[in-house]
Amino acid sequence: MAVREIVTVGAPVLRERAREVTTTQLGSAPVQELIDDLIDTMRAASGAGLAANQVGELLRIAVIEVRGTNARYPYKPPIPLTVIVNPAIEPLDDELFEINEGCLSVPGVRGVVPRNVRVRVRYRDRDGAEHSVVRRGLTTGTFQHEVDHLDGVLFTDRVGDPSALTSWEHFERHDRAAFEARARALVARVGS
Repeated sequence: MAVREIVTVGAPVLRERAREVTTTQLGSAPVQELIDDLIDTMRAASGAGLAANQVGELLRIAVIEVRGTNARYPYKPPIPLTVIVNPAIEPLDDELFEINEGCLSVPGVRGVVPRNVRVRVRYRDRDGAEHSVVRRGLTTGTFQHEVDHLDGVLFTDRVGDPSALTSWEHFERHDRAAFEARARALVARVGS
């Protein structure tokens, strides 16, 4: 297990669609090591998720976890460590919520992204077991963000108003309180 370097915007690997992982690949030592490295790297960077192409690997694998102690995202509901392999997302309705997102591969930048409020996520876990789960509220944004990475899409591509891109510093100073209030209201209404 190791903390890997996170590639940043401009690196071609972030714009490529990651390849499906076969059952044989998933059970291999190198892929299991990659999963461990993704977990270590995400935690070391205080991220809420990390996709394999963010560490230069074009495999459809991402990890997601939000702990109550994450200082970057204190408003996000907890998400237990989840390894998603070959994920697919299906919106369950047309309701959208504007989430103020950032990304470890786009350091220091925040932007408002419309995300589906309710989605079904289908994926395999690191052991190959199939899952189909419904996610709601802010949690859906985390899953959609990571699957976007696996499709070669950055959150900046989904920002509705590019003039509203901001630095972390200005988000903290000018936008965080209002966003957190909206986010908590969403979680209270639809759950996490």
